[in-house]
Amino acid sequence: MTLMQGKIRIIGGQWRSRLLTFPEHPDLRPTANRVRETVFNWLEQDLSGLRCLDLFAGSGALGFEAASRGAAHVVMVDNDVQVYKALRENKEKLQAMQVEPLLMNALDFMKSDIRKFDVIFLDPPYRLDLLPQLMLLLPSHLEEDGLVYSEARDAWNLDKQWKVHRSAKTGAVRYQLLEFVHYG
Repeated sequence: MTLMQGKIRIIGGQWRSRLLTFPEHPDLRPTANRVRETVFNWLEQDLSGLRCLDLFAGSGALGFEAASRGAAHVVMVDNDVQVYKALRENKEKLQAMQVEPLLMNALDFMKSDIRKFDVIFLDPPYRLDLLPQLMLLLPSHLEEDGLVYSEARDAWNLDKQWKVHRSAKTGAVRYQLLEFVHYG
């Protein structure tokens, strides 16, 4: 039995219009082109020199888009073997040396890795309801002026240390760009 493949295009940067393929999986919901365009407009298009984390990388749409737009390093974390293989294949196809795919559980990564990032893309499978737990782990992985992009099916209450920088809704997806407010 062969796995069905999904496809998505990179919409900007050096790999604009290049096609990414990924295995069909019930938890994969690649971020739509219109949403990605909005998010990268919010991030001011050019990510030159930034370090990014694509947690729950899935199709890799957000991480490869960031790399295409100049990110210096993009860590892509996913715990599915077939998804991980596709991320590696897309990395090789694009010759994306700045991309580091990791086969790992996202929560384990957040608890064990000590690196800090300028932008964290956070789009966990909705059914797992991980956003409240993940929001507690994010501050130690964010650079001082870092931003978190998140997608969710429903609105959720952020604690007062998070400020919504930008937000929008399209169809059943709510997405926002958040910044952590350092007190003290």
